[in-house]
Amino acid sequence: MSTFDSTKTPLPDMIREITEGKIQLPDFQRGWVWDDSHVRSLLVSVARSFPVGAVMLLETGGDIRFQVRPIENLKFPAAIPAPERLILDGQQRLTSLTQVLALDKPVKTFNEKNKRIDRYYYIDIETALEEDRLEEAFVALETDRTIKKNFGRDIVLDLSSRQKECEAFYFPCNQILNSDNWEESLQEYAPEKFGAYMQFRKKILNAFRSYQLPIIALGKSTSKEAVCLVFEKVNTGGVPLSVFELVTASFAADGFNLRDDWHGSNLRNVTGRVKKLTAETLLEGVEPTDFLQAISLLHTLEKRRIDLAAGKTGKAVAAVSAKRVSVLSLTLTNYQKWADEVEKGFLLAAKFLRKEYFFNSRDLPYRTQIVPLAAVLSQLKERWLEPKIYDKLCQWYWCGVLGELYGGAVETRIANDLEELLAWINEDGVQPRTIYEAAFQAGRLDTLRSRNSAAYKGLNVLVLREGATDFFWKATIQELDHEEVALDIHHIFPKAWCEEQGIKPAVFNAIINKTPISYKANRMIGRKAPSQYLDAIQSHKQVGLNDDNMNNILESHLIDPQTLRTDNFELFYTRRKERLLDIAGRAMGKSIEQDESGEITNMLDDDEEWK
Repeated sequence: MSTFDSTKTPLPDMIREITEGKIQLPDFQRGWVWDDSHVRSLLVSVARSFPVGAVMLLETGGDIRFQVRPIENLKFPAAIPAPERLILDGQQRLTSLTQVLALDKPVKTFNEKNKRIDRYYYIDIETALEEDRLEEAFVALETDRTIKKNFGRDIVLDLSSRQKECEAFYFPCNQILNSDNWEESLQEYAPEKFGAYMQFRKKILNAFRSYQLPIIALGKSTSKEAVCLVFEKVNTGGVPLSVFELVTASFAADGFNLRDDWHGSNLRNVTGRVKKLTAETLLEGVEPTDFLQAISLLHTLEKRRIDLAAGKTGKAVAAVSAKRVSVLSLTLTNYQKWADEVEKGFLLAAKFLRKEYFFNSRDLPYRTQIVPLAAVLSQLKERWLEPKIYDKLCQWYWCGVLGELYGGAVETRIANDLEELLAWINEDGVQPRTIYEAAFQAGRLDTLRSRNSAAYKGLNVLVLREGATDFFWKATIQELDHEEVALDIHHIFPKAWCEEQGIKPAVFNAIINKTPISYKANRMIGRKAPSQYLDAIQSHKQVGLNDDNMNNILESHLIDPQTLRTDNFELFYTRRKERLLDIAGRAMGKSIEQDESGEITNMLDDDEEWK
């Protein structure tokens, strides 16, 4: 059965329904933003009977309810009536036309600098009757209805009264749909102009009055998810509508302000959840949709358990879900039941991540993996610190990171992981599929070059977790990080040196040749060969390291010291690769096979030899 229909509606009928409150906006629609030039361009298009695009309306009265509001600048003397239809697409056009054609007050619009202005719109009748001058005929006047020059000292056009409008032969646009009163005034004040006016009425006013707006009408059976998808498709010029905004509009119909609950409100003295979460540095990137997804996971898991306990089978059993349709199906009751638990779950997730040596949100491999982690921890509570449970959480987390399983669309994996991870922890059952599906090939290390890659970030943190100590400061990288010493990931064998030796960029830019180093240490490394920069660092008066101490620092970075002291890049590369594979395997709880030869090939640029 079709949920939509296509038809046409006369523009005057559409404007009347809007001013009567029968057609309104869902609250998730953003504010009116059209400027004066857009408004005048639209008026010219209608006057020429040009198409201005279809309008999409949603019939109210179905299962989905939204907080609603009238269009911009429209006020009602008493209570706002309940709408019969809502505008999904066409807000800017319908708001413009309603303000200009139906309201006896200035249009609230914007100038070219996006500054709020109030304007009355008129048509210069004589100009409108000339060939190819219709665009010039539409003018916008300030609230005193005059046009001035010479810095406001000289009035060149005054339309401040009905008599002056008639004598100047300028027609007010808010009389277009019903010009009876204005015509009576014209016959009184400027009867000699009435003949020309009738030509104008036939040419311009009738174009507005007979204009047919194409309508796409969505029925009341349309789902909330379909509304969200449709809105995103048709509003190509705006910011995509988020699930959070739709849920916010839905909860508002029940008198609950989700936006205040999340962001907080000074007026209502409400501290938003996001402020409490982002007090944890690791949660700075958490989005409201992440929070709603975690609630959806727990709500649908509870429904599934109830269905299974009732003996239901097959499709009759609810599925655990974090998909948009499930999030949009959340009721206010569902939200209020789980929100506090989920908030605690996210805070516990930050504690877990800190124990795994993540200290900054920019270093997190995946934001999306925090969602199931928070949902699981909200159920485990303090039990997550029990060694056996903690080990399982760690294995699952690192398999997701190094297996690179949480990129792209992950709603299905999120849902599977919640149910399977809890079952594995609580019942000692089968490992979650994120663990048994995760794989890390030795060759992946050769291709990890982007610091935005999840596996790249993960391996860097694992090196830190091994206790990597800075070349210059002689403290662990994490200690330095807390002291806000400038740190970054740098080449071990400097880029310039590698280029001089003819080593391919694809090789020397791999993560195998990268490690966290302080800015000061990196300055001392410069373009030198490792054997030279190690001597420079060790002999620096602020460092003063003997060979054994420096070797220990290199070992903390999983670097074979002898390969640096002999400038043997190939052997360095092979041995460090082995050690990185070892820590990756330990984190994942899996055995990772080495390259067959244990060495890399094609290290040099073509036709290059070792220098």
